[in-house]
Formats: sequence, C-alpha cells, structure tokens
Amino acid sequence: LAAALTKPLRQAQLLEAAARACQVVPLRRAAVKPTAAAEALRTTAVDHPRRILLAEDNAVNGMLAKAMLGHLGYKADVAVNGKLAVEACRRKTYDLILMDVQMPEMDGLEASRQVRLLPGSQPVIIAMTANAMEGDREMCLAAGMNDYLSKPVKLEDLHRIILASNPPDQPSPTP
Repeated sequence: LAAALTKPLRQAQLLEAAARACQVVPLRRAAVKPTAAAEALRTTAVDHPRRILLAEDNAVNGMLAKAMLGHLGYKADVAVNGKLAVEACRRKTYDLILMDVQMPEMDGLEASRQVRLLPGSQPVIIAMTANAMEGDREMCLAAGMNDYLSKPVKLEDLHRIILASNPPDQPSPTP
C-alpha cells in the first residue's frame, strides 16, 4: 500500500500520492484560481448567515457534514445525539438544524418533536438519513421536520437546502 486517500478526493492529493508512489519528485503546482461557482459556494455564509446545529452521532458523517458546511463558509455546533440536540436548542437559538434520524439516547424524530415544543423562534429542521424508503420523508415531516436529505448528502443539495431555509428573523427570499 503506497498511500491511503480519503474522499472527497482532491486532484492535488491524488497527484502527490501518485508521485510519492512512483518515487517521482512532485511537480511544482501552479496556483489554481477558484472558479466563480466555487467562490460563490464559499461566500454562501456571508450572503446567507445561519446559526447551524448539526445533530449526528457518526463521527465520519459528522466530519463530512462539517467539511461541507465549511466549504460553504459555515461553522456548526455539533450534538452527538438527539437529547444533546434538544439541550443545545434550550441554550441557544438556531436557524437551521441538520438532524440525523437514527441516533442513540433520543432519535432525530423525537428530538424534532421536542424542539418544536420549545418556546421562541423555531429553527428549520432538515432530516439527514440513510433511510430512503417510501414513507420515510412523510414520517420526518410528521415529526416536525421541514425537509429531508438522504445520505450520502451532496454539497449541491446541502447548498440548496441552506438557501431555501429561511431564519425566522429574515424575510423570505424573492423567487
């Protein structure tokens, strides 16, 4: 085994790993200017500020979601189960909660129901689940969630859902 790479894979990582594996001195990389689309993604948080809570018990999924949020310019608080997510919502107001459905202590469905009972501004709650069976989306909506993302979550889908989420203190986006 010459190298181990993690996804999402970047071209520069692959080139360096291949060069090391072939014992070739890596070529000097030219500075790569970000595309307009990449720059637009990176500034999403500036143009659309959100206070985000990520409720995810799986460490790898949590790191991936945080990395995607970071790519969009966001930092998120993290809760590793539904019980801690509800406690976080008692302490702080969030605009958006990305809620895993299957978690220990308290699942995302029950956590969403309890968040909906809290006084004050209500966050947008987005289910993130590997369950993609018929009826799962309806079950999430019935528990008080606003929308549903199936795993593996794609950056474009996360970007779209963040733009569609409208914090209570901000006006609705114009179509």
